[in-house]
Amino acid sequence: MKQSNPVPRAMRAHLALAVALAVPSSLMAAEGGFLADSSATLTARNYYFSRDYSGIVGPNQQSKAEEWAQGFILNFKSGYTPGTLGFGVDAVGLLGLKLDSSRDRVNTGLLPVTDAGKAADGYSRLGAALKVKLSKTELKIGELQPMLPVLYFGDIRLLPPTYQGASIVSNEIAGLTLQGGQLRSTSLRNEAGDGELGAMVGFVPRRQAGQLVTTDRFNYAGADYAFNDNRTAVGAWYSQLEDIYNQRYFSLKHSEPVGDWVLGASLGYFDSAEDGEQLIGKLDNQAAFSLLSAKYGGHTVYLGYQAMFGDDGLPRVFANVSPLGNEVPTYAFDAADERSWQARYDYDFAALGAPGLVAGVRYIKGDNVDTGRGFEGKEWERDLDIGYVVQSGSLKGLGVKVRNVTARSNYRTDVDENRLIFNYTWNLL
Repeated sequence: MKQSNPVPRAMRAHLALAVALAVPSSLMAAEGGFLADSSATLTARNYYFSRDYSGIVGPNQQSKAEEWAQGFILNFKSGYTPGTLGFGVDAVGLLGLKLDSSRDRVNTGLLPVTDAGKAADGYSRLGAALKVKLSKTELKIGELQPMLPVLYFGDIRLLPPTYQGASIVSNEIAGLTLQGGQLRSTSLRNEAGDGELGAMVGFVPRRQAGQLVTTDRFNYAGADYAFNDNRTAVGAWYSQLEDIYNQRYFSLKHSEPVGDWVLGASLGYFDSAEDGEQLIGKLDNQAAFSLLSAKYGGHTVYLGYQAMFGDDGLPRVFANVSPLGNEVPTYAFDAADERSWQARYDYDFAALGAPGLVAGVRYIKGDNVDTGRGFEGKEWERDLDIGYVVQSGSLKGLGVKVRNVTARSNYRTDVDENRLIFNYTWNLL
C-alpha cells in the first residue's frame, strides 16, 4: 500500500474539487434532479480501540494494540440530470487524525503504520464515482463502497474501506435485484493509497516472501429476489479473486410474524475453490451457516450454527468481513473443519420508555478445528455491546457505543478487547 497523503486543510473544498473534476461542467449546470436531489453528510467519529494479547501464537509478539483517533467522513450524492439517460456523481472524503499511539501499540486498524514502525499523524483520501442511470438500472465507475455477500462492506474501524472499479445494479423486475462488477484495487480502512486486492483463508492472510499475495481483478455477479411481501428473500452469487479463488454463495432469509412474536431465519452456503494461476495453491472450502431469531417487544434472542468443510478455511478478500452467522469482529470461527454455536440476546430499551438505548450480549463456541499441528483447535468468544443515541437537545443524534470482548483459543492468540466509539452526523444538504 502507498504511504499516507498529507492531511488536507479543508475537506469540503477538496470534495467540491473532486465533484468538479468528476462531472463535466455542462452536467453541473443542468437543471432538474442533479442538484435538487443531491445530499451531503459529514460524520465525525471518535474511536478508542484496545486489544491485549496473551498466549501469543505466531511471529508477531506484540502484547498490546491501543490507539485513539479522530475521523471525518464526508459523503456527497447527487441526483441525476434530466432525460432518459441520467448522469450523476457520488464522492467521498476521508480524514483520519492520530490522538494517541506509540510504536509498541500500533496495528489497531485505526491508523496507518509508517516504515519507521510508528502510526502516521494523519491520513486522508478523496474519491468520486460517475454514475449513469437508465430506467431502474444504474452503472457506477470510480470509487465504490459495495455491500455484497461476497464482498461485505465492513465499516468497523475509524474510516471505511473503498474500492475502485465498476458496478451495475438493476431493479427492472419487481423484487429482483441483479448486480455485477469488477474491482481493480482497494484503499484499506487504515490506508490513504490504492493497492491490489489481497487474500485471506480463514483468519490468516496469505503471504509469500513476507508480502501479501494480491491480484488486480475481483469479478462478481449475483441476484437477490424478495417476495412474500418482502418477508422472504433468496440469493445466488458468484465471485472470482482472479488467479486466487472463485466462490459461489446461496442464501435464504425469512421473517414470520406469529402473534406478538417475529420469528426469523438467515441461512447461507459458500463453496470455494482455487482459481486460474492458483497464486496461493489449491483451495477447498464449503461453509454453511444458520442464524435463527425470535423477537418479542424489546427482546430478541438468536441461536446460530456454522460449519466449515473441506481442507481449508473460508477464503475472502483481505481485511474484509463476510455474512457468516457466527462471524464477529474479533474471531470469525471460519478455520478449516471448524464447527461453532452461537447464543445471543439483544434488548431495545425503547420498550421501557428509553428510546435510543440498546444492549446485547453473545457467546460463540467453536471446536473441531484442523490446526495442522496434531491436535483439535477450540475457541470461544463473549461480546458485550451497549449503545445509545441522544434523542433530543443540543446533542441530538450523538451516538455512543461501548464494546467489551473476551476471546480465548488453544491454537491462536487470546484477546481482551475494548472499544469506545462516538459518532455524530451533520446533514449538509
